[in-house]
Amino acid sequence: MAPPIPSSSPLSPPSSSSMVAHLPRAPPASSLPLSRVWREIQGSNNWENLIDPLSPILQQEITRYGNLLSASYKGFDLNPNSKRYLNCKYGKKSLLKESGTHDPDGYQVTKYIYATPDININPIQNEPNRARWIGYVAVSSDDSVKRLGRRDIVATFRGTVTNPEWMANLMSSLTPARLDPHNPRPDVKVESGFLSLYTSSESESKFGLESCREQLLSEISRLVNKYKDEDMSITLAGHSMGSSLAHLLAYDIAELGLNKRRGEKDVPVTVFSFAGPRVGNLGFKKRCEELGVKVLRITNVNDPITKLPGFLFNENFRALGGVYELPWSCSCYTHVGVELTLDFFDVQNISCVHDLDTYISLVNRPRSSKSTVAEDNFGSNFFNKTSEMMFPKGQRRALRLRNAATKAAYLIGSVSNHIL
Repeated sequence: MAPPIPSSSPLSPPSSSSMVAHLPRAPPASSLPLSRVWREIQGSNNWENLIDPLSPILQQEITRYGNLLSASYKGFDLNPNSKRYLNCKYGKKSLLKESGTHDPDGYQVTKYIYATPDININPIQNEPNRARWIGYVAVSSDDSVKRLGRRDIVATFRGTVTNPEWMANLMSSLTPARLDPHNPRPDVKVESGFLSLYTSSESESKFGLESCREQLLSEISRLVNKYKDEDMSITLAGHSMGSSLAHLLAYDIAELGLNKRRGEKDVPVTVFSFAGPRVGNLGFKKRCEELGVKVLRITNVNDPITKLPGFLFNENFRALGGVYELPWSCSCYTHVGVELTLDFFDVQNISCVHDLDTYISLVNRPRSSKSTVAEDNFGSNFFNKTSEMMFPKGQRRALRLRNAATKAAYLIGSVSNHIL
């Protein structure tokens, strides 16, 4: 009879624990080429382990989508004497190149998108509202598909520039989205001004454009059908007000099932939001999550626009002690998605706290660096110390709220004055 084989012998079967210990670990997503990890970069795992520290590939992709988005500003013609006033200065074939976009041959612009604010700020003249260029739809070129790992359909939306758009932003009331005619979902509510900008058309004009929504759904449906046999993603990038349109479009696509494919994975729908406001209520947030819509919010802690609407009544005010839902929680504005936080402020240039180019620049700086101003911190500390000495606790809280609201109003005014 052969002697028993010692457990340490190389012939003995390894235990389950030793098998696990010797299995090679999968390399992290940040160390693989984009073509192999694009689903993670698009948020399939909610950017787990990619935010802090910021993955170099995710950093690269945020910057790339930010640059594509910046073309929506650089191409917008604000010269009232120009024949292209409120339209794009360039043709679709030359937009990305003329705007200085990195790798302009990586995408082909397929459609320009226009939006009509449903507000007349000059009722005396009774002029119909004009549609204005708000962004574009593009698709990745054949050459870039190999590097990206899939066919990427992109829609970009610039932020508020004209007075009617600012007025639309101020219509801060929640209303049911009702974008799916077969299931209106009255509990899913969004900000009325954003919804109006998304759904309004030039109804008074004989040759008026379709709504922003109709233009977008038609073009994206066409592209999804054209490339139906390929791996594909739908990426929506927006800044400020444009971020709200990106949110609404992402929800709309998923709710209508335009990203569904029989027997295959759904086409991922991802929003890269730069300096975006809140868009809807808790019902909107939950429904986006159920539908698999992924949102990465790039925010600046000193940017007041990211704290609106719902400056006071928001996701932080829904629960008592973080446990008990309050009765009005369904009426509170709530952010959607995962947040990548930046921190910068320049007392000499207040508007920089909301500027897209500054956001893009800061994404590429070390996360530990801050562009804050010592004087501003001193002012906040001085206010807190003096109020503690002079006022009881209840009054101090009211004063802090008023001080915060005043600061936000000042910043919003400064930002709008610089943009307009």
